[in-house]
Amino acid sequence: MSEINVTLSASAAKQINAIMAKQTDAKYLRVAVEGGGCSGFQYKFEFDNTPNNDDIVITRDGAEVLIDEISLGFLEGSEIDYVQELIGSAFKIHNPNAVAACGCGTSFTI
Repeated sequence: MSEINVTLSASAAKQINAIMAKQTDAKYLRVAVEGGGCSGFQYKFEFDNTPNNDDIVITRDGAEVLIDEISLGFLEGSEIDYVQELIGSAFKIHNPNAVAACGCGTSFTI
């Protein structure tokens, strides 16, 4: 496989580390792309303790994120970020492949 071109922001790494410090049964944040949502695809965030054989591991400042090979194709060139806004705080993916997104930013079109 070619070079992995998905990055993790310092803010996301800090938040992942804070969450994982409170977890007793998870070591990783898993990010996946699934069909669905109002724009065709949606991001899925969940915790996992064990990588699968096809997972890519992205690390920054001790934080580890798992992405499966199929999702990696949709996330090429993306940055996984953690943003704090007036309406709340959440993980957000800045995806240059998305040509449209829903208003809440959790689903997208390629």
